[in-house]
Amino acid sequence: MSAATALKQEPYVTAGAEPLVRFSGVRKSYDGTSLVVKDLNLEIARGEFLTLLGPSGSGKTTTLMMLAGFEPPTSGRITLGGRDITALPPHKRGIGMVFQNYALFPHMTVAENVAYPLTVRGVPAPEKTRRVETALDMVKLGGFGARRPAQLSGGQQQRVALARALVFEPELILLDEPLGALDKQLRERMQYELISLHERLGVTMVYVTHDQSEALTMSDRIAVFNDGRIQQLAGPTDLYERPANAFVASFIGENNRLSGEVTERHNGRVVVRLADGKDIAAVAAAALHEGDRALISIRPERLLLGDAAADNIVPCTVERLVYLGDAARLIVRFGAEELVLKVDSRARADGMTRGASVTVGWGAADCLAFPADAS
Repeated sequence: MSAATALKQEPYVTAGAEPLVRFSGVRKSYDGTSLVVKDLNLEIARGEFLTLLGPSGSGKTTTLMMLAGFEPPTSGRITLGGRDITALPPHKRGIGMVFQNYALFPHMTVAENVAYPLTVRGVPAPEKTRRVETALDMVKLGGFGARRPAQLSGGQQQRVALARALVFEPELILLDEPLGALDKQLRERMQYELISLHERLGVTMVYVTHDQSEALTMSDRIAVFNDGRIQQLAGPTDLYERPANAFVASFIGENNRLSGEVTERHNGRVVVRLADGKDIAAVAAAALHEGDRALISIRPERLLLGDAAADNIVPCTVERLVYLGDAARLIVRFGAEELVLKVDSRARADGMTRGASVTVGWGAADCLAFPADAS
């Protein structure tokens, strides 16, 4: 599949159904010259958990801010439930928002913070109390209403921010790196709590992160941004197993990269000759022809030690073994190339010392070849 084909994004909606959100030809420039978002066409289905993923400066956060109404698009159109919201101010869009820094009012109690969106909407006191209690129960903070934000942990404050976004029952919630300030264990626990909450409520969520493992864990679909464009829009499995181009392959998950020249092409596969003359068989993930420069992508878990039946076999020398507890990373070298293998952590006891000779093999179907200039 070529990169051009992959960028023709299929809408994640039932045939005939109107998407909840639609970006049509949206562009954004801050200086009137360079575009930080380029010709964005994106549909978001009702009830979907969509993650906008990419490195800093890729356009993902700007896209979220345009949807929230905090940034106006330079051109193009944004609709919500079929209604044009391109020029609508944020407070009239009815969208819930959760920020990385929580944005809680320190002088208010938890209940008052959660009630704030209802207060500004003039909701009567009895109804406001009921909704606040329901929202706090949703995020497992029932009974915390009288506390101040300073009396809560970071994870609890983030739950309060989420309850405040849920309390007025919006059809869309935007989350801007909401777990970025949390430690690793709490961050992982909050990921699963967000997944569970999304499944229970069925509310549409659009989530921004630069953390690819977080995106793979939580999302129905992921839009991978780079240089102001969506490079690929797909589910986590498709992104990991069938990246559209070399950028996506390198950005999503761990990745070994080898470069060389295409010497053969047949039935969707190519042979790529490395600088040392070694031939590597791979699947052509884009249009490649004999003589083209190619970049090969191989996941560490697809590399096997001593696999004599593999399509590609290379003699290697062990550089080092990195112990990670439940697994280990074995770094080996052949010629000028370096490879990283994911191995059982018990390999520490199997003579994997620096300088040891090993054989590494992998199948042609387990590595993808992309045009080298598309990385």
